[in-house]
Amino acid sequence: MGLCLCKPSKKEEIQAENPSAPKLLPSSTHEPAPLNPSTPKTSKFPFYSPSPLWGSYKGSPGNSSVSSTPLRFFKRPFPPPSPAKHIKALLVRRHGSVKPNEASIPEGSEVELGLDKNFGFSKQFLSKFELGEEVGRGHFGFTCLANAKKGEMKGEEVAVKVIPKAKMTTAIAIEDVRREVRILSSLTGHKNLVQFYDAYEDEENVYVAMELCKGGELLDRILSRGGKYSEEDAKVVLIQILSVVAFCHLQGVVHRDLKPENFLFTSKDENATLKAIDFGLSDFVKPDERLNDIVGSAYYVAPEVLHRSYGTEADMWSIGVISYILLCGSRPFWARTESGIFRAVLKAEPSFDEVPWPSLSSEAKDFVKRLLNKDYRKRMTAVQALSHPWIQQFEVVKCPLDMMVYKLAKAYVYSSPLRKSALRALAKTLTVSQLSYLRGQFSLLEPNKSGYISFQNFKMALLKSSTEAMKDSKVLDFVNVVSSLQYRKLDFEEFVAAATSVHQLEALDTWEQHARRGYELFEKDGNRLIMIEELASELGLGPSVPVHVVLQDWIRHSDGKLSFLGFVKLLHGVSTRSIPKVTN
Repeated sequence: MGLCLCKPSKKEEIQAENPSAPKLLPSSTHEPAPLNPSTPKTSKFPFYSPSPLWGSYKGSPGNSSVSSTPLRFFKRPFPPPSPAKHIKALLVRRHGSVKPNEASIPEGSEVELGLDKNFGFSKQFLSKFELGEEVGRGHFGFTCLANAKKGEMKGEEVAVKVIPKAKMTTAIAIEDVRREVRILSSLTGHKNLVQFYDAYEDEENVYVAMELCKGGELLDRILSRGGKYSEEDAKVVLIQILSVVAFCHLQGVVHRDLKPENFLFTSKDENATLKAIDFGLSDFVKPDERLNDIVGSAYYVAPEVLHRSYGTEADMWSIGVISYILLCGSRPFWARTESGIFRAVLKAEPSFDEVPWPSLSSEAKDFVKRLLNKDYRKRMTAVQALSHPWIQQFEVVKCPLDMMVYKLAKAYVYSSPLRKSALRALAKTLTVSQLSYLRGQFSLLEPNKSGYISFQNFKMALLKSSTEAMKDSKVLDFVNVVSSLQYRKLDFEEFVAAATSVHQLEALDTWEQHARRGYELFEKDGNRLIMIEELASELGLGPSVPVHVVLQDWIRHSDGKLSFLGFVKLLHGVSTRSIPKVTN
């Protein structure tokens, strides 16, 4: 369901040059495209290597992009040993046999007979638009130019994605189309988001009319530059990507297929605006919920997606991959097979030793590393990335609200008094640049003249940025819970304690200094004699937990106060799930 608003020329050429590397995974609602045979050559751009695997499914479009989006993947009782193998097997079940001439095999009750393919969209497309030439073809449809014949847009040229209903062979495929239109229509008002005009349908097709972007894909720009950007030029691109992703995440929308092919320039001008496109794999996600279906493109998929438990942080990993490519012209994770790519994503570490990394700034490397952290809890959010010193040194970028602050503040309120005391001590160790992001968030919550905010401020601030998407993502439900919390007003100092992510601090090279200094402050102000039973009660450990065994290292035997180890563990919080089992 990729939106291609430019003809695939350079990618086709590179595809012909190097058919020996793995392709991205095909989408569940798409069919994989065959590759044209050619004489193998070495690619000039190591980060862009198409697949040696020929599409073997009936009806595969010959001129579709090699950057196809991967399979919609739904939860199974046990994770497969090889995600790629499992995905291929599921693709066979959902779209038909590996043999090109065999009939498709329906999965469960998802048979074509009886599927309702009426979307309730307007039936007036052909009376309002005149279709022009095809400018792009994906696995599930194609994109054409079109001219508006009447109405407010009369005479304007638009892009129209045409999705044949004949290809909607499962209920999932139909729901994908419904959700894409719902997301596009509800996410409005951001300059880096492709503008949605309207959706139409007739007996044969669904038509999605959108803004026409004539500048081509970000991928084409990268290729035209020989594979890499300067730091300053990379920032211009990344600021736009982060800005629109931060907007989507605040609305509760995760894109799930961020890659250079899914960003288009509005014109060929060097300073043209960049627009995010293709929300065909996007979904709504509540801040405290996790998704479990594997989607995305192989080279850009986050580790937690392969583990089938992820949220908006998965998009940030993808942006990390894009950042790596922009700065050095190579992919951070590469292999010749899909399984190899997944193993690299799960196990390998990206290299920062080869040219040009030694010549790049330490801030640039820190920016990329903090996005490519395999632990999603330690990864920067889009707003934090916009607040990163490497981005801010280029220009002062205005940052929106960050849902991370809401989640951390909620967790803080539910924490024990002892943990709150430990967090307040840790917050006093933050640097000026670290406090800058939090100061911006505090300001967006609009403290009163005395410098305090209540949890009602969280809701009022969010409503100013809300779109229709928040209703589907249930973000407002989550924020209503946060705003109803009974807690005293917070000044900036306590807000910092509440909104500081211990996991993200732990990812920094300076974590040891933060923890040691925080413990020193805690010793002076908050540490006291603690009984193990009291600590167990504070942490909410039940009577079935062997607390004397579990917590014996948390308390110093010399004076009964919290040890440094106990302090660090207290910062992270504890639950019965993290308590080791004790056997006799």
